[in-house]
Amino acid sequence: MEILQRGGVVALPTETVYGLAANAEDELAVRRVFAIKGRPATHPLIVHLAGVEALPDWASYIPEQARRLAEAFWPGPLTLVLPRTPRATDAVTGGQDTVALRVPSHPVALAVLRALGGGLAAPSANRFGRVSPTTAEHVRQDLGSEVDLILDGGPCTVGVESTIVDLSSGPPTILRPGGLAAEELERVLGCPVPVRTASTVRVSGSLASHYAPRVGVVLVEPSEAIPRAEALRSQGLRVGVLGPVNLTLPRDLPRFDIPEDPAGAARLLYLRLREADEAGLDMLIACLPPAQGLGMAVRDRLARAAAPRPPEA
Repeated sequence: MEILQRGGVVALPTETVYGLAANAEDELAVRRVFAIKGRPATHPLIVHLAGVEALPDWASYIPEQARRLAEAFWPGPLTLVLPRTPRATDAVTGGQDTVALRVPSHPVALAVLRALGGGLAAPSANRFGRVSPTTAEHVRQDLGSEVDLILDGGPCTVGVESTIVDLSSGPPTILRPGGLAAEELERVLGCPVPVRTASTVRVSGSLASHYAPRVGVVLVEPSEAIPRAEALRSQGLRVGVLGPVNLTLPRDLPRFDIPEDPAGAARLLYLRLREADEAGLDMLIACLPPAQGLGMAVRDRLARAAAPRPPEA
């Protein structure tokens, strides 16, 4: 706790991915998070809170739908975008009039937040645009000694980032699919909650290229995996396949299995992308899951992993 209070940066586990946490009200500490990640200053951070009772400290207006979602899903993998109070600084919000807020459910993260008595700005603990970490070892591999402390809370149970819902103006919309399915949101609110592909509100993980491994990623339906892999192998490329465990593949084709159920696929997705990097592949053929439940989040992460990447700085 002393590390955070004196402006340090701590990597800690959440149920979604490991976060790179700093006191959200310490502007110098927040800017250090941006520097460690190599993250653009205009790309806002999510403020993590200890409980729903802290919501009025950070949000100047809380519509009834936001309260219902917070009561139903916090602690958990849901982020709410709301009009900010002065407590949310430009350093955290990227200069916007809104702030992204959530209450994580991991006991380690909650214990730190309760001891701090404030908010933590905590993006994923990895280099900007790369694959998010779901174990403490992933953080060590990515950031090493640049972090003051790494708290090991075991593997993340959700495995993809939170679902971001914009309630700052107008009907609720999803700005980033994540660890809470749209169907669950709609069940509580009793209305459709669509995914908005374009928004004036900037949020974490909204760039076209994001969550990207070093290996090139090609998206296919499962039935297309073998023909696409063989076509690329005929060009002399080292190729592997990311797909469901029941997918039949040639024995000499490296495979990176994920469970058939969407929640299981989400939990292991980033681990498998990292394993594909470690295998030294040129291309990874990634099978798209059905667009249902957490399958939406998996498809979103794979689409961003496969998008054209900005040139290296």
